[in-house]
Amino acid sequence: MAAENCSDGGQDPNPCYLQKFRLYETRSNFYMVGRDKSGTLCRILKIDRLDPSELTVLEDSTTYPEIECYDLLRRIHEGNRSTGGLKFVTACYGIIGFVKFLGPHYMLLITKRRKIGAICGHTIYAISKTQMITIGNSPVQSNMAYSKNEKRYKKLLCSVDLTKDFFFSYSYNVMHSLQRNLCKNETGLLNYETMFVWNEFLTRGIRNNLKNTLWTVALVYGFFKQVELSVSGRDVKLTLIARRSRHYAGTRYLKRGVNEKGRVANDVETEQIVFEDVPEGCPTQISSVVQNRGSIPLFWSQETSRLNLKPDIILSKKDPTYEATKLHFENLARRYGNPIIILNLIKRCEKKPRETILRSEFANAIRYINKSLTKENRLRFLHWDINRHSRKATNVLELLGRVADYALNLTGIFYCQVTPNCRPEGLLDLTCVLQNDEHFAQIPCDKSDDVEKLDIDVGSDNQSSTENVKPPMFQTGVLRTNCIDCLDRTNVAQYAYGLMALGRQLHAMGFTESQTIDQSSPLAEDLMGVYEKMGDTLALQYGGSAAHNKIFCQRRGQWQAATQSQELFRTLQRYYSNAYMDAEKQSAIN
Repeated sequence: MAAENCSDGGQDPNPCYLQKFRLYETRSNFYMVGRDKSGTLCRILKIDRLDPSELTVLEDSTTYPEIECYDLLRRIHEGNRSTGGLKFVTACYGIIGFVKFLGPHYMLLITKRRKIGAICGHTIYAISKTQMITIGNSPVQSNMAYSKNEKRYKKLLCSVDLTKDFFFSYSYNVMHSLQRNLCKNETGLLNYETMFVWNEFLTRGIRNNLKNTLWTVALVYGFFKQVELSVSGRDVKLTLIARRSRHYAGTRYLKRGVNEKGRVANDVETEQIVFEDVPEGCPTQISSVVQNRGSIPLFWSQETSRLNLKPDIILSKKDPTYEATKLHFENLARRYGNPIIILNLIKRCEKKPRETILRSEFANAIRYINKSLTKENRLRFLHWDINRHSRKATNVLELLGRVADYALNLTGIFYCQVTPNCRPEGLLDLTCVLQNDEHFAQIPCDKSDDVEKLDIDVGSDNQSSTENVKPPMFQTGVLRTNCIDCLDRTNVAQYAYGLMALGRQLHAMGFTESQTIDQSSPLAEDLMGVYEKMGDTLALQYGGSAAHNKIFCQRRGQWQAATQSQELFRTLQRYYSNAYMDAEKQSAIN
């Protein structure tokens, strides 16, 4: 959720965030009372229950002390005593959105939440329990709510398990990377329109009506894990975030390749954040690095088959000018800047052409697009058949580490020193960054934006504390990795990149003398475990089974027969999910 005004009088320097809510009802209206973190200030929202055609939501612009709020509720109760008065419905932690099928509107609420981490003092939550409330109270609407088709649509929506792999924050824009959050001052309304907010459509009505995001939470879908590491006797927190795009979203065989708008299937942004675990309020160092995965941006498909574990790959549409492919890479450049480095892990030769069909066409597309780009902005295209190398007695992770090193030399990482939660209820921005003026004259945040001049006041009292402040570092460009599904092979490559990046992050923070981490170190093992969990989660979302982790298992020296048995089970599990379960799952996502 974004910062919103607490009163009518302009932008409040300490914006409030409503975090706890109580829902009440009368026969004609719902009343939602929202409280800030301290529980001392309240706002009131009224939702009309009698208009069957429109969602009518009105917000009281007054911020009430708790006593005045209860007095107002008492008066509403007295005024509605003849029709049953004011009744308590449920406590909740935010509105997921509103939806209408054939009958009444429904309101989706978060009724239980759990803390899964924190970034610079800003708590990140997952959903533990939700509730769907029927808004309409007219007889016609009530009858429609029990119709056969209405029940089917409700069942489809409820089959999306919001307690699994969705996360949110009230005070941190978790849909954006750390670098973007620190470099931009974006409002809540704009944040919901990004590709990583999955309830954008469900919240559109209330956001457009109220022109704020006080009452709703922005849900990101993917993976979030925070772990504690020990490096050279110092405590470090590592956070791994995977944000799945809501555009062209769906299951493995039903969503492949690219669409006309340049959106690709299984498009996931992965961010690795590292910061020093220090007492709250103390300055800390923080670093992040972002990488991307996504389906090969061509028009291609595979027929779901109950008889064939490996359906044929079909180039479904010939695009001689590769317009959709070009749109995809233009979008990446707007999001991350240049250069765009593409690591293509698919096979280079096969007895029966499958992956090689896409390999040659993808190469043709990149060659065509690069003809119209300046030398410095050309796409950097790397072919590397991971299957071929893993069959040999070669260290796949070591070779992938060299690719990661090459990419990091081109893009860099993000690093700065910050004062966490410098505004107790506010978002992170560059006013939280410790700095020397000379380093912050101009900072390129995204290639798509004009370079902004940042006016940061560093008073004379702070001069001694900023003398030893390291200059910030910024990531410009991104590594984009793909295989066929962008699951198993891609996850191994992303781990190799993450390990190489972690070495640079810890070195920038002054924790290590070397920029590289030994693959056999406990630190590498810990990181591998987190990436393995991420890979399993993303594979279950898109493919229907946990990831194939053969290379990770080999790295740990696991018994080969046990590894092969696990791989076979996951292949069969994925096959069953794709052949029998994906159609309904796709309908629910749609």
